[in-house]
Amino acid sequence: MSSAPSPLLTDTDPSATVPSVGCAGIRLIVTDMDGTLLDDAKRIPPGLWGTLAELRRRGVLFSPASGRQYATLAREFAEVAAGMVFIAENGTYVVRDGAELSSDPLEPGVPAGVVQAVRRLAAGGVDVGAVVCGKRSAYVERGDEAFLAEVRKYYVEHRVVEDATAVDDDVIKIALFDFGSAEHTTAPALAPFAATHQVVVSGEHWVDVMNRTANKGAALRRLQDELGITPAQTMVFGDYLNDLEMLDAAEWSFAMANAHPDVVARARHLAPSNNDNGVLRTIARVLGLEA
Repeated sequence: MSSAPSPLLTDTDPSATVPSVGCAGIRLIVTDMDGTLLDDAKRIPPGLWGTLAELRRRGVLFSPASGRQYATLAREFAEVAAGMVFIAENGTYVVRDGAELSSDPLEPGVPAGVVQAVRRLAAGGVDVGAVVCGKRSAYVERGDEAFLAEVRKYYVEHRVVEDATAVDDDVIKIALFDFGSAEHTTAPALAPFAATHQVVVSGEHWVDVMNRTANKGAALRRLQDELGITPAQTMVFGDYLNDLEMLDAAEWSFAMANAHPDVVARARHLAPSNNDNGVLRTIARVLGLEA
């Protein structure tokens, strides 16, 4: 970990020395999605499918790690999902080939308490809604199109229910969407839960409530142990506060140029921004892939 991450040398820098895959020894690449792999328009970067095919040929496992639900990630990568590990719901649910590798569900009573807190916020004038994230589906009480449009981006499997405190599912996370500033409005209002659980700002408008033991980094470390892969053989990309622990689990940790300042400070290296195809450009340079 370094407070001054080294920049990724540009292609025009004559002093750039690009380590080969043999030198880097990378066996696992893990990347956040929004603000990291995807550009600001939520588009898959050009060249991703070719890069994934080459990584597979070299025996390098590629794993998306996101606050998005498993069903959403699986749909995004449907054509190449075989053998891929999906670290979904900010590490609370990890799946490979449809089989659960690990999960960290909330204890009974916590989801209802968070939903009730959100109801109080909304009654006080905050434009906010809760997404109760289960293994099978996500559940919301708000049915207005503006809110559902945001939910659809991350939760392809979702249901509008009358009472989100009474869903019959293993709840692994509560996600809150705040049309204002999640970091300055919704997150502080959830301070009572922060005493016993994680309250993580995962984007400009999103806050997640999870078990203290749940994060992308914990899920990644379990995966490394299961596969016999070390931090020195792991490359990670992230841009926001829910990526911090994941960066700690890899020696090849990259903050995007557009990342939150705390993420930049935590990472060892700096990659080009998500809008400059930073993840694929960095993979190509470090592993010596053809451009």
